[in-house]
Amino acid sequence: MVQLTRIYTKSGDKGSTSLGSGKRVKKHDLRVAAYGTVDEANAAIGVARLHVSGDLDAMLNRIQNDLFDLGADLCQPEDPKDYPALRVIEAQVERLEQEIDRLNAELQPLKSFVLSGGTPAAAHLHLARTIARRAERDITALMEHEEINPAALRYINRLSDLLFVMARYANDKGQADVLWVPGKNR
Repeated sequence: MVQLTRIYTKSGDKGSTSLGSGKRVKKHDLRVAAYGTVDEANAAIGVARLHVSGDLDAMLNRIQNDLFDLGADLCQPEDPKDYPALRVIEAQVERLEQEIDRLNAELQPLKSFVLSGGTPAAAHLHLARTIARRAERDITALMEHEEINPAALRYINRLSDLLFVMARYANDKGQADVLWVPGKNR
């Protein structure tokens, strides 16, 4: 169990931070950037939760916890000798896929791209989706240099898909979607 008794340590005052392994790296390290963007997506989901209730709120609550798992996975480059690292597992990815399918079954097929907006809930879910996409880009950049748990990448990829579907669902099941009209303002 995590126990935080001090919030500031001053150990990062010179531009470095510790990974889960204890190794010190620069704060702009690709690994730190990746789990930092995951944290940013989590914060955006927290704001979106202020505008939803019921099933969507319960799903987003689970996702926020999963994103801490993902951050823990990303901050631990290798498995420690004394204990196994916390890793995202395929069951977490599969749960996202099931939730996508369940919500999407209630939506009409799209005939155009969706612009971010509609209800406040949908707008915040779209913002969280774009941050999740950035986290995915950060993770793939890291993958070019270091080995990453493949389920971690699959999780963040499915999450952005689920956030898109949730945004449509929050827009009166797609009825309040704001659709792109190509060339409308020419």
